[in-house]
Amino acid sequence: MTGTPSYDAIPPSQDSNLSAPPSPTNQRHHSRKTRRNSASEAPDENTSLLRPSRSRVRIHSPLETPRGYLSRNQSFAGTPHGARYHHRHESWGQRLIQALSDRQDPMSESKGSIHPDDRIWYDQFTSTDWVHDSIADAYRVKQLRSRKDFWGRVIVLFDSAQGWILSGLVGVLVALVAYCVDVAETTIFDYKDGYCAKAWYLREKRCCPHGPCTDWRSWSEVLGGHPFGNVWTEFGIYVIAVLVLAVLACLLTLTTKTVVPSAYRMSTLDENLAADYSQSPVDNEHDDSEGSISPRGSRRQDIDPSPPMVYYSAAGSGVAEVRVIISGFVLHGFLGAKTLIIKSVGLILSVASGLSLGKEGPYVHIATCIGNICCRIFDKYDRNDGKRREVLSAAAAAGIVVAFGAPLGGVLFGLEEVAYYFSSKTLFRTFFCCIVAALSLKFFNPYGTHKIVMFEVRYKIDWEWFELAWFILVGVLGGAFGALFIKASRRWALSFRKIPAIKQYPLLEVVLVALVTGLTEYWNTLTKLPVAKLLLNLAAPCEDDSRDEGLGLCPSNIDEIPGIIRMLLAAFVIKGFLTTITFGIKVPAGIYVPSMVVGGLMGRIIGHLVQWIVLRFPHWSIWGTCPLLQESTCVQPGVYGLIAAGSTMCGVTRLSVTLAVILFELTGSLDYVLPFSLAILVAKWTADALEPLSIYDLLTNMNAYPYLDNKHKPIFTSELADIVPRVRRERVIDITNSPLVPATELRAKLELLHRAGELDGGLPIVRDGMLVGLIPAPDLEYALDNLEDESNSLCLMAHVPSIEEEGSAERDPTDFTPYIDPAPVALDIRSPMDLVYECFAKLGLRYICVLKDGRYAGMTHKKRFVKYMRELEEKEHEL
Repeated sequence: MTGTPSYDAIPPSQDSNLSAPPSPTNQRHHSRKTRRNSASEAPDENTSLLRPSRSRVRIHSPLETPRGYLSRNQSFAGTPHGARYHHRHESWGQRLIQALSDRQDPMSESKGSIHPDDRIWYDQFTSTDWVHDSIADAYRVKQLRSRKDFWGRVIVLFDSAQGWILSGLVGVLVALVAYCVDVAETTIFDYKDGYCAKAWYLREKRCCPHGPCTDWRSWSEVLGGHPFGNVWTEFGIYVIAVLVLAVLACLLTLTTKTVVPSAYRMSTLDENLAADYSQSPVDNEHDDSEGSISPRGSRRQDIDPSPPMVYYSAAGSGVAEVRVIISGFVLHGFLGAKTLIIKSVGLILSVASGLSLGKEGPYVHIATCIGNICCRIFDKYDRNDGKRREVLSAAAAAGIVVAFGAPLGGVLFGLEEVAYYFSSKTLFRTFFCCIVAALSLKFFNPYGTHKIVMFEVRYKIDWEWFELAWFILVGVLGGAFGALFIKASRRWALSFRKIPAIKQYPLLEVVLVALVTGLTEYWNTLTKLPVAKLLLNLAAPCEDDSRDEGLGLCPSNIDEIPGIIRMLLAAFVIKGFLTTITFGIKVPAGIYVPSMVVGGLMGRIIGHLVQWIVLRFPHWSIWGTCPLLQESTCVQPGVYGLIAAGSTMCGVTRLSVTLAVILFELTGSLDYVLPFSLAILVAKWTADALEPLSIYDLLTNMNAYPYLDNKHKPIFTSELADIVPRVRRERVIDITNSPLVPATELRAKLELLHRAGELDGGLPIVRDGMLVGLIPAPDLEYALDNLEDESNSLCLMAHVPSIEEEGSAERDPTDFTPYIDPAPVALDIRSPMDLVYECFAKLGLRYICVLKDGRYAGMTHKKRFVKYMRELEEKEHEL
């Protein structure tokens, strides 16, 4: 959150000497005007998000609320306007949906008599008003149920079924996209080694289902060993293929560039999910007018010497941003159709390149994009951000289902990681969406094995009691490696990515990482495998037919174990290093499976070590009958590999119950629920002790998103007074002498909020020092933009019956009372901070007004409270 700007250039407030004119209605009454011609200009990535009404976005309110029953923060504007260029129904993704389905309004009959009032949509980088959305939906439902005839009941029934329809549709579409990504990336991955002569579009497994065959031709065979011989020719083509695929993925990702103007950019580092800085040109033409405020016709945003923030919506996994969006933060375009398409195609290329990244994290982002686009089918979800987030929670859970083949794990992921307000109704619909996604993907059968995911395994031998100590050790090491990975990623970001060339040219970093990856992983048979296939071979028992027998991970005697351990140790070092430098580059990339692979290598090493000890000392009574069970003893190194994989992922993401259930669903074995749960429990304790933040908490903090964690409440010993800024006259609308306020004065106050980055703030309305209402900043801007003559208009800021035009058919645009919240949430300045936390976390408020002895004493914003919480947590961690 940006600091409070200087107000020296603001003209003195005229509240104190304002008096009502003899005939206020003559001056206040204006006809409705149309939008300016410049509103049709299409924005680009350099377009200011703080510009005047051209940057505003509107949607139609679900119904008109009578004057006597205005809900809080509702915005009405009288006669409707034509949609602006950024209207939701004019987006190309919306037109695509409408083209695919002839969308009819199921409430057309019941809406026939409703005046189509307009309401403002949420601005970029603002917070959702949960209270307003809940009240708006309540009025919508009340109007639907007011019809008692047959068709009215049908409409109510269809309205109730829309959530289930959306959940089912999202589940099917998520599975379809996952099928396309799975098939495409596995096929392109094999192109680095050769191609299928009988059908070029088949991967090696489909081309030669029974093992090596003549139909699959390597590139050295195609080129006849030229020009460097068979081995070096294949190596050169492999490295070139890695570079080409990684560069293509990066170039696609860079097309999703979004520039956030410095006037309200967050204090963001460029080392996280693709955020960086770009220097914008300074326009010296306006230097002489710095700080001035004029009517909207000539308004401009002030020059900020600091560069704007740049982020790429298709880069990284997107889980951190999805979590922030579902909590109520607005990021336009992050869940759009363009991001969906580019991230899906870029994910295929980046995974096929062989970089140390996964597709499982991006599946959550892709699924959430699908959920967001599908919400446009029904107005109930399209026009209500609160309802929309119910669908987004279910969609994010479906992303985990197609990533791990775990429907129950997906539901728990939605509850534990991404969901903010998770009601029982949302829980049940999320479960339905996950089941549909799992069944659909199993029907599509992307791998030809009738498994949802590649690394699904089965264990037939039960564990022994002496192994519990080793399972705990694996859990400790997994949690420690996960925490160290977070620290290493942060250190790498603050060192290597601070180099100016790397910072300015993201493609250069991708080229360097791809080059290092191709040169190092080619010579190790384990690291050369795709991460999902490698995880399968690390976790599969030796009697599993799905594993690759050529890797030599199953010893036939004790003498082979040291060689296997050395091979695993080399792969562990390579994969650990590559995963650290790959995380954060500008390509679609997940961290779930790469972290599991690193942990799986470590666990497999410990498993073979335990196996060697049992075979070396078979007569120790602690083993029981384990050494005599079979040639390789009862110890299954694959079990250790999977347990360590889950423990490391727990250390990175801090998922606990979700991971235990995912591992159970991957193995389908109740016998191993206890070892899984015990290891993950120990891993979380260890990781929390070494690094208090998960990887997604770290990225959220680095981006300075106003994410209020409702699952971890800090210890408060302070009061509300500690975070309340002093009252400024420029931040208050005083109607003590007159309820009429000049529009130019309101515009000046609004500009101050914008400069401070409070696009979703508000201006309190006071009379004789008493709080009598509040007008939200987005509503105030919308109301001012609808004025025909802003420079000469006086705006009514309080209900005055003597000057109301009761018989007028057209609403007066200078009457701002419909936009005013007459009962804003207010707390006493001596309120404990625990109460403030509960109000922000449980009610979803944007701001809280503060009273002292019943009189207005200030206002605190959610962003200020989040910043205070982070400073408090940092101090606790330093102790």
